[in-house]
Amino acid sequence: MKIKFLVPIIALIIVVGSSFQKLQDKPILYIIGDSTVQNGSGKGADSLWGWGSFMDLFFNIDKIEIQNHAKGGRSSRTFLTEGRWDSIMKTIKKGDYVLMQFGHNDGGALDDTLRARGTIKGIGEESQAIYNPIRKVNETVYTFGYYMRKYANEAKSKGAIPIIVSPIPRNKFNAEGKIEKDQYGVWAKEVAQQTGAYFLDLNKMVIERYEKMGAEKVKAYFPKDHTHTNKEGAIVNAALVAKGIKNLKKCKLKTFLK
Repeated sequence: MKIKFLVPIIALIIVVGSSFQKLQDKPILYIIGDSTVQNGSGKGADSLWGWGSFMDLFFNIDKIEIQNHAKGGRSSRTFLTEGRWDSIMKTIKKGDYVLMQFGHNDGGALDDTLRARGTIKGIGEESQAIYNPIRKVNETVYTFGYYMRKYANEAKSKGAIPIIVSPIPRNKFNAEGKIEKDQYGVWAKEVAQQTGAYFLDLNKMVIERYEKMGAEKVKAYFPKDHTHTNKEGAIVNAALVAKGIKNLKKCKLKTFLK
């Protein structure tokens, strides 16, 4: 009698344990970038948001975990030198995904006393030795492409799947009602080709959406400046990221979309 009583209990334990293991093993979508990917400044109508904060609206979070590690003010260089990427590398595993978008802060000076966050323009192997007045250390600075390659290749070395995203455009219409394509978006695409990473041309997708809407309507998404969107603008951009993921051939991340 005791054995018959124990059998269903043991079976239940096995089922629960198996379900817990599956829950623990579900993939993680890591998101890295700058304030256009994660923000939190301002209040009310003037609050600013990044698109990464709303990706959970488009994914089945019962099947995939979303971690937005983007941080305002960071460039492809400083996200690395501050140890933010190293912390991700400690936990990232096979089957995880990394969405990465940088470029907005890479165009600054390499060694100014305000931020010292710039990278060398382009995707080559050039480097420059500097003294970093912020961190108070000697540092070798590389190109934008160097840092993006590092993220993509190191993610792949862990069995994770990198997706390079071109930066959202700034709200800068010309007299003809057009927005110029971002050079960092071009370099992002080239790095994706070099590394075999997936590429999501968010810059192009958002430009097409903005130009269709027109300057006056788009202006409502930018309450403070021409770079940072409010919640409504961030959700629009997040929806385009989800659309881009859905259209990525052979990328299994699309299977986790709602």
